[in-house]
Amino acid sequence: MVKPIKLSEANADFFDRVYQVVRLIPRGRATSYGAIAAYLGTKSGSRMVGWAMNAVHGQEGVPAQRVVNRNGMLTGKMHFQTPTHMAELLRMDGVEVVDDRIVNWKEVFWDPLRELEIG
Repeated sequence: MVKPIKLSEANADFFDRVYQVVRLIPRGRATSYGAIAAYLGTKSGSRMVGWAMNAVHGQEGVPAQRVVNRNGMLTGKMHFQTPTHMAELLRMDGVEVVDDRIVNWKEVFWDPLRELEIG
């Protein structure tokens, strides 16, 4: 069992940078933990992005439902109010979800490395 990471000064800056990227994901699109990690220069940091997303609940303006695993699976669904809430929020965003997986993942996928200018 993996212990959840607690928000501390050491990781708060990274978490904030993750949330800044997540706020930029357009409605109707989604990205992966790994894509955010790569954009932030920590290619092997997808697990840390996942921890950041698990810690975000309750904060306004961070559409956590738009971050899924590299295959479009809703692996973070258990961290929402109910196990179906993440899929419901994605559907409200205009993203089709079947069996906890985003349909047409390649078309829905939003790559911050391509969509955002690094600067």
